[in-house]
Formats: sequence, C-alpha cells, structure tokens
Amino acid sequence: MTVKSADRTIEVLEVLARSTASLSLADLHAELGYPKSSLYMLLQTLVDRRWVETDVRGSLYRIGVRALLAGTSYLDRDPVARVAAPVLDEVRAEVNETVHLARLDGDSIVYLASRESQHHLRTVSRVGRRLPAYATALGRAILANRPDGAELVPQHPEVLSPKGLSDRDAILAELEQARSRGYAGEQEQTNPGLGCRAVVLTHNEPVTDALSCSIPLARLDEPHSETIVNTLLDAARRITDLLSR
Repeated sequence: MTVKSADRTIEVLEVLARSTASLSLADLHAELGYPKSSLYMLLQTLVDRRWVETDVRGSLYRIGVRALLAGTSYLDRDPVARVAAPVLDEVRAEVNETVHLARLDGDSIVYLASRESQHHLRTVSRVGRRLPAYATALGRAILANRPDGAELVPQHPEVLSPKGLSDRDAILAELEQARSRGYAGEQEQTNPGLGCRAVVLTHNEPVTDALSCSIPLARLDEPHSETIVNTLLDAARRITDLLSR
C-alpha cells in the first residue's frame, strides 16, 4: 500500500535527480502525467522546503540542496562507505589510478565514493552517478556473484559507448568469466579510451557492493592490470574483515 502524495513527491525528485538540465512544468507533466495543477502545487511545496530549486522566473526546476544533504547523510552513516574510505585512499596511493566504491540499486549501480588518480591523464567520476549494472565492470562483478544476476540483465541491453555490448548472451558470458576468474573487466565498453577492473565485496548475501579501478588504456598493460586486480582483491578482503568485526 502506498500513499499517493508521497509516491508522487518521490517520483518528482527522482526525475529531477536524473536530469542533467532544469525541467519545466510541462516537461515534468509529460514525464509523469500528473495533472498540472497538483504538480505545480507539489513543486511549490518542494521549492519552499528547498528540496527543489527554481530559476528567477520560477519556470524551470532542478534538484535542490536538501537532496544533497540527505545524500551526504546517507554516506556519513553507511558502514561500508565509512570502513572503505581509508582503504580506498591506500589503493589509490598504491596503484595511482582512480578508485571507486559502488552499490547495486535495482538493476543499476550507484557510485558511493571515488578517489581520483594523481596522473594528468585520468578518469573523473562523481558520487551519485548511476549506470546500468550489466554495462560496467563494477556491476558485472556484483551480478556475477548473485543468484539473480542474470535476471538483472535486460533482454535488449543498451550500450554506453561504441564498443559496449548489446547482445545479452555476450554479457552473460562476461558474468561467467568474472565469476570464474574472481574479477570483472571491461575496455571502452563504458567510456572510450578507458578500461576498468572490479571486484566484489562479500560482506553480505546477496552481494551488493564492489570496488574498481578505472584506467586510461595508454597505461593498461598486462603487468599494471595484474597489479590492480591483486590490489583490489586485497582491499576487498580487508574491507570484508573490518566489517565482520
């Protein structure tokens, strides 16, 4: 059982959070189908409470600062993010590549923490970014170790880059490979010019979290890849040990 007004409030916030641009009342009406009058009143309430911000004319809407505060509070209180923080620092210092912690949410992954490489040529990510789990090394590391992993791969996968996999069987083969070798990897399937290696965290069942390193292909030779995988596996063991205490 759901409360309609609460359900609509959450849906408005989720649409605004996904959008990279400010949205008008007409945009939100087209996306959600709510009556414009009730949608307008809902937006005004959210603006008054600072969950939504608007432009000087009051005609365009974007996610507000209160959403950031709520997200920061989630990370501050999340035990995995807290325990993993110093370990992420150590991994970044050891391999000098960008390191991520991400969590499965539905059929997507959400980035919980990142540590950027100190190289001039590096990948930059942001906390809160959301991507399809099947398309990323992080997501594949998680899906490969879940009993419902295959069910979270859609019948017709969308691709994130020109080299992304659109064939479901090919993605399932990637999951099987990740399961057998203990880590997931991809090259240019998410971002052109970048590769990624990822390992799952096994502190809970079914698994939900993973660590990764993103590396420009110019630096991703076999010895560096092996070092990164071994460092990630060691980090995952340390985080799991800390969470079990």
